[in-house]
Amino acid sequence: MPEELTERILRVIATSKRIPLEQVTITSEFQQLNIDSMDAVEILFALENEFDINIPDEEVREVRTVRQMVDGVAKLVAAKSAARPVNSADAAASQ
Repeated sequence: MPEELTERILRVIATSKRIPLEQVTITSEFQQLNIDSMDAVEILFALENEFDINIPDEEVREVRTVRQMVDGVAKLVAAKSAARPVNSADAAASQ
């Protein structure tokens, strides 16, 4: 997964939870970061806005670590990129 994507997610988590960025690592568990279900909802909304994606509720219920969050967001971002036309000429040609 791209390092830039991981860094953006770590930043969103730290900002949403108002904790220092250096405390949030790829190996952090939500419990260690004192992230409860309400915090998780706030983080999810922030991630959806950051990456312009829709995170399905059923997938969220199983997420307990930052790594799981990064993996899930990476898949959704990749799927969104694959579904988007490469450029406007391609989009116009397909119509």
